[in-house]
Amino acid sequence: MRRYWSCGRFRIALDRPRLMGVINVTPDSFSDGGQFLDMASAVAHGGALVGEGADIVDIGGESTRPGAAEVSVSEEMRRVLPVVEGLAEAGVPLSVDTTKPAVMSAAIAAGASIVNDIQALRTPGALETLADSEAGVCVMHMQGTPATMQREPRYADVVSEVMAFLAGRVDALVHAGVVRERIAVDPGIGFGKTLEHNLALLQALPRLHDLGCTVLVGVSRKSMLGALTGRATGERLAASVGSALWCALHGADIIRVHDVRETRDALMVWRALDAPNRSGNRQLP
Repeated sequence: MRRYWSCGRFRIALDRPRLMGVINVTPDSFSDGGQFLDMASAVAHGGALVGEGADIVDIGGESTRPGAAEVSVSEEMRRVLPVVEGLAEAGVPLSVDTTKPAVMSAAIAAGASIVNDIQALRTPGALETLADSEAGVCVMHMQGTPATMQREPRYADVVSEVMAFLAGRVDALVHAGVVRERIAVDPGIGFGKTLEHNLALLQALPRLHDLGCTVLVGVSRKSMLGALTGRATGERLAASVGSALWCALHGADIIRVHDVRETRDALMVWRALDAPNRSGNRQLP
């Protein structure tokens, strides 16, 4: 049976891992903060990501790095909406990375097809906003908030607790009338987790499919890669591509990356080398 992620006017086939390219329209994101603050550069970067092979473009107007401060609804809209409008005809689904119902609603009206929410639609009104649309949604696990999440995160069993949380959010969405084909789950690598927690979650990645939803993962350029390699944020390309390959080979349907071209190339090489072994299994790009 063919699987897909239903996102508004798009149905994203999951016969192979899909790449979600990142645009942060922020001054303070951990990796590319300040690079795409004006609309023209952000739209140009989005077009470049599509040209490099991005299947989805994820647009965020509020940094979610550890310790990040919140921005107002009006400021987030000022940053995000012109970029959504500018990329509305790019030919791929646009995702808005936000926790605010008003931003979700405005972005969907402007052409976004996916809501990517690190709060998993727990902000009052967010669940109802999503349910009243046809957009796809990604619900992510986070312990605490961006301002507090890395202050000694603790779990008795990180895999079981993350699975239970995501199962609860999926149940809430289904109860609100959102079909599972519209839902993606994200374990939230780096969001209220130590290096050991992140490694345990990545090793258990195939279990997320037990939830019956699309599985989305983002490890690109994150601090866990720096902890493993000793590399600064701008020097984590090889580690990011390596982690993306791991995710692709262990069940990730959507991989959120900054470096689309390099990640796509690595997946293409893997596909060519593994062609004799696939025997009808899902294809890589």
